[in-house]
Amino acid sequence: MICGYYLYFTSHCIIEAMHVHASDRRLTERGSAKLFVKGNGDTLVTEQGELTDKQIRIIRDFIKLNYKEMYLKWSQMSDNGFLGD
Repeated sequence: MICGYYLYFTSHCIIEAMHVHASDRRLTERGSAKLFVKGNGDTLVTEQGELTDKQIRIIRDFIKLNYKEMYLKWSQMSDNGFLGD
C-alpha cells in the first residue's frame, strides 16, 4: 500500500503493456489511477482517478524504485513487456 492506495494488476490487464492500477481498499477501477511502466521504470499516467498530483508523484517514485521486481511478477502472467518495447 502506497499513499493509502493498493498497487495491483489483474489477469485481465495482461493483454496490454505492463501497467499498474492504484486503487483504494475497494479495489475497483472506478476512481483508480492507471500507470503504464516503461523499460527504464518511468511511468505514463493514463488515468489519474481521484488521486492527487502528490499521491501520483509518490506512486511513480515507488514504481521507479521497484519496477524490476514488479516486472518479475508481471512476466509470470504475460508475454507483453514494458510500454514501448
